[in-house]
Amino acid sequence: MFSSPPPLAPPTSEEDKLAWLRLLRSRRVGPTTFYRLMAEHGTAEAALAALPEVAAAAGVTQYSACPREIAQREFSAGKRAGARLLAAGEPHYPKALRDIPDAPPLLWAQGDLTLLNAPTLAVIGARNASSLGRRMAARLSSELSKAGHAICSGLARGVDTEAHKAALEGGTIAVVAGGVDVTYPQENAALMRQIAEGGLVVSEEPPGLQPQARHFPKRNRIISGLSRAVVVVEAGARSGSLITARMALDQGREVLAVPGHPFDARASGCNLLLRDGATLIRGADDVIEALGLQQVAPQPAAATPKPAPAPADLPRAAQRPQAETRSLHARILGLIGPSPVAEDQLARDLSLPAQRLSENLLSLELDGQIARQPGGLIVKTA
Repeated sequence: MFSSPPPLAPPTSEEDKLAWLRLLRSRRVGPTTFYRLMAEHGTAEAALAALPEVAAAAGVTQYSACPREIAQREFSAGKRAGARLLAAGEPHYPKALRDIPDAPPLLWAQGDLTLLNAPTLAVIGARNASSLGRRMAARLSSELSKAGHAICSGLARGVDTEAHKAALEGGTIAVVAGGVDVTYPQENAALMRQIAEGGLVVSEEPPGLQPQARHFPKRNRIISGLSRAVVVVEAGARSGSLITARMALDQGREVLAVPGHPFDARASGCNLLLRDGATLIRGADDVIEALGLQQVAPQPAAATPKPAPAPADLPRAAQRPQAETRSLHARILGLIGPSPVAEDQLARDLSLPAQRLSENLLSLELDGQIARQPGGLIVKTA
């Protein structure tokens, strides 16, 4: 495990915080360089003054620090978005995050700031999660949230989305790769608004920034850094979730994983983690036991909703546009893996009438892409 950054005196005024922002947004200054400059020069203003000389010594000519106007625009944009800029060392800045080696010196936060220092667990996994993976993420997050733990994730499709939804009532933290006012993916716009109102949205990036590929690993270190442990529900062998798990280990966090079927590529990353020593998780009680947390109070089982009845005038699948049928088939196959899934569960996951789902399952079965098993179970063929 790496050492944490040296302690800093937090900014004492808005002007001081603006200087921090200017220093952090200056070219070639990331968290590690920020902390080194602050340690050497004492204040952000002094570090800004020294930057051109430091850059020249490194062979960079005609260097200039981030202009005050640009930092001021970011500061104003954050305020308009209803977000607050937190600096390392301030009371609301998360203590757990401060311990990681490349902790963000500044963090934009929108929502309930008390969640930043609440006991937190990360629940992460595949964007193309199976039906079983989605349900596992939702159940874990719901029960761990009811036990008093904030659930942290990355607002991505699949496992992240289910984790946030299930933990809305108890408190959930969405760490986003773009600005706190930018929704990605767009389909989670309503969910992001709900989290901002009742939970917390966090980012180290400027408001208005559209996320790019390089931003996601940076986001992932914050997810693991905020959390006592990272629970991986489904993850491919080369997935971002596996990168987050490795970051968690480097940060001294616990890594727990849900096992999956050996034939399902979405479970290969979890199975690798388990092979390498991660704690196997079958449910929330296993997380509680592994981490020595407070026991989850038993919750009454929810009644299983019935699939919506098919409208009488619903057209047959064969009469639907081919593009629509292909899209639906892709969604169905995305939820099915080598582990059997019940047909009525698929109907609920897809919000489809039973008749329409049955027609499409028959088409996929005739095409050799799925197989039926006793008890109304469906599996994807090899």
